[in-house]
Amino acid sequence: MANKKFFNTKMIASTGILLGVEIVLQVIGNYIQPGFANINLSLIPICLGAILYGPIVGGLLGLVCGVMVLVSPSTISVFFAVSPIGTVLACLLKTTLAGIIAGFIFKAFKNKNTLVGSILVSIAVPVINTGVFALFTAIFFTPILDNMVASGMFANAALALFLGMIGLNFILEIVSTTILTPSLYKIIEHQSPNRE
Repeated sequence: MANKKFFNTKMIASTGILLGVEIVLQVIGNYIQPGFANINLSLIPICLGAILYGPIVGGLLGLVCGVMVLVSPSTISVFFAVSPIGTVLACLLKTTLAGIIAGFIFKAFKNKNTLVGSILVSIAVPVINTGVFALFTAIFFTPILDNMVASGMFANAALALFLGMIGLNFILEIVSTTILTPSLYKIIEHQSPNRE
């Protein structure tokens, strides 16, 4: 009975639409990059998928986002050259975990306060995404940080990581998801109150 309820036409169609939007946003984000940051709006479909359909759909959308990041020109030229294994693991895990965890977060608030749940999801996804990226950078990509320090851009590797690689990008991600995700969710909720 649970499978029949979960795998319905509306869920599959909605996931397909979110997937298409995510791919378009990721392709645009791959080519619009102010400095080290990129305008990553592709986290919003992950948030919405996790909110609307739970951790499986959130994780699936996260995985697709990770694959898109993995094949982007900047990932291949900068990160893959330093550590192919680290690049694959970082790209595939950061958004997949973010989508799965976000689905569980929203489930915890679904029957209490959906606005609070959607806000927490919109904060959690970029935090998890950036946190996993920072962890993998510290493990696999220290040569990139060392080069940033050697060039005189930053005093040490920690500053290179937090100010150079993730600072602006994280701010853009958290602001965009926190503003847009709850708003879009409320519009979707209002348009189809009986979506299940």
